[in-house]
Amino acid sequence: MTLQASSRHGLSSALRSLEHRLQSLRVNGSITTVKSRRCLSTEPTSSSTPESALVRAAPEIDLDALSRRIPKVPPGGLKVQYARPVPLSPSYFARTARFNDKYLALEKLLKTYENLPIIPYSETERTVWKSLNDFRRNVGEPVKASEYVKCLEIIKRLHQIHPKLKPQAVKDALSDFVRSVQAFQSNLTAAPIDKFGRAIGNGRRKASTARAFLVEGNGEVLINGKTLAEYFGRVHDRESAVWALHATGRLDKYNVWATVEGGGTTGQAEALTLAISKALMAHEPALKPALRRAGCVTRDPRRVERKKHGRVKARKGPTWVKR
Repeated sequence: MTLQASSRHGLSSALRSLEHRLQSLRVNGSITTVKSRRCLSTEPTSSSTPESALVRAAPEIDLDALSRRIPKVPPGGLKVQYARPVPLSPSYFARTARFNDKYLALEKLLKTYENLPIIPYSETERTVWKSLNDFRRNVGEPVKASEYVKCLEIIKRLHQIHPKLKPQAVKDALSDFVRSVQAFQSNLTAAPIDKFGRAIGNGRRKASTARAFLVEGNGEVLINGKTLAEYFGRVHDRESAVWALHATGRLDKYNVWATVEGGGTTGQAEALTLAISKALMAHEPALKPALRRAGCVTRDPRRVERKKHGRVKARKGPTWVKR
């Protein structure tokens, strides 16, 4: 009984598996016979397929027509209207762009002309270079003091090149660092002599101002309408007033008519010294070296020092008391 039951069970399972296989074959056959519209096929399409479902190839590219459409580039190149601006200098984004350009230009000149003959710096033309503050105001940049010192070293080295061999490029580069007003050049012009033979000179000392009229005469001196002895009571002030004439031996050759104002007697006398010396140089320019040795050409710029708080005077301290 058990053998018959097992044989029946195996036979039934075999039949079921055979039915499953037949069903799978039927399904596969139906799939291959039915054409899908979503897939591409190499078989020729039937007339019933709509045109929208057909896949067409792109047309051939006509290279000749395309080249004719492209505009020709002019000889100067294309002018782009909206282009990014490019800085003219590589130091554009530096903190001190203008100073860097000048410094690099000086270094390039030094490297180019370093083999030219030089002269000692003491024999070069006396030139006043711009100070750091002047250069900062000129370029409008916060140049460091140490960087400007290095720049001046290169400038002085280029300035030592022999004047007859110095290139024009070096002269142009150094001119940017030369101060406009030269301290070593005297630009003083002699006071003109008017139609009456008078020379006019002005002088100042402390708070005093003097104006002297000098004319050839016999040695008379009038100050604010008074004689020298009447106006100055001290002998020292009298000598100071006419010191320019006394130092050059011209006391009895010129008459002086002067006006003074402001300050005290000492300041007025020394202001009158400078005024008379300027008028005398208009008559006799050759006396300038003698007047300079006598101290009558240069103005004395000293003034009274102001009083400070906590001090009795300008510098004197209060009396110290132990207790």
